[in-house]
Amino acid sequence: MTWSVSSCFITLVVLFLWRIEDIAEACKCAPVHLQQAFCNADVVIRAKVVGVEVVSGNTKYDVKQIEMFKGPDRVIHAIFTSSSSASCGVTLEINKEYLFTGSLNTDGRVHIVTCDFIQYWDDLNGTQKKSLTQRYRTGCACTIIRCSSLPCPVSAPDECLWTDWLLNDGQSGPQAKYSACLMNFDGSCAWYRGMTPSKK
Repeated sequence: MTWSVSSCFITLVVLFLWRIEDIAEACKCAPVHLQQAFCNADVVIRAKVVGVEVVSGNTKYDVKQIEMFKGPDRVIHAIFTSSSSASCGVTLEINKEYLFTGSLNTDGRVHIVTCDFIQYWDDLNGTQKKSLTQRYRTGCACTIIRCSSLPCPVSAPDECLWTDWLLNDGQSGPQAKYSACLMNFDGSCAWYRGMTPSKK
């Protein structure tokens, strides 16, 4: 009887740990370049969070839209996310200004998750802010491939290797902060930093 109880207890512990690992895995995201996040998103806005409330299991953040870089032809007044971090919900600070990338649901609501590019506006540099208005959009026909270890193969001419990850944490590297992957006249893509291709 004791062996049976112990066996059941061990089984329950294993199942519990497996479930915890499943939840942790649910919100693991590959880091994304801001250009890639811009191109993949339905909505990209600069907004200030001015309020919060829980609505039907979701957290609704009231926002004051400052600038729309991509999205519907209307002002966004609220952003929704899951109330649970296990479901990739996002926690935001009131009275803080952010850059948001998110999806537009069928009901017209803007929804964000942990894997979206969400960053304090003041943490972006001048090049990134300027690129949101034009450069990133023109590079959406290109594909950015994250390179975290050598060798890093390029399988098509319309790909740019994101090699910042070989040197540091990636998001603080020169390609992330100062470069855009843009298409040349011959259909190939290359990193551009300012007006010339970047060799980094």
